Amino acid sequence: VLAALTMGSVSGVAVCLVKNLAGLFTSMTGGVGELSNFLLSASLVLPAGFIAKHTSKLSRAIIGCAVGAAAMSLISFVTNYFIVYPIYTAIMPMDVIIGMYKAINPNVNSLAECLVMFNMPFTFVKGAIAAAISVPLYKRLRPIFNSVCSEE
Repeated sequence: VLAALTMGSVSGVAVCLVKNLAGLFTSMTGGVGELSNFLLSASLVLPAGFIAKHTSKLSRAIIGCAVGAAAMSLISFVTNYFIVYPIYTAIMPMDVIIGMYKAINPNVNSLAECLVMFNMPFTFVKGAIAAAISVPLYKRLRPIFNSVCSEE
């Protein structure tokens, strides 16, 4: 998030890509976790960097991060429903996966319900925490980046 706010969306996505490529070497998810993390991280930093672009207003960075966290949450439904869980069903049957969610809340009956009730809120909070850490750092570092960028 910090890279996207200070250097733009493309830089933020590049950081996400490098981070997840580096994580492949120690992954225990067969790359599925890294793919999901990259897609969700990119969906957070793209709007954050785009909305904050070309302005030094802190409010734009905050709005960008909020939009990014919401986008990340929505994209998490799509990626989990169509990519992550279908791949994981090769290892574990879907009824077992849903059974784990049912252990927490017996009222969920489908993967879609599980994702909406558990994964989407968790993902939104994860994005909000990343933003809450990055925005104060951005506020402190913004003068440095603005002076470096104005010299170029």
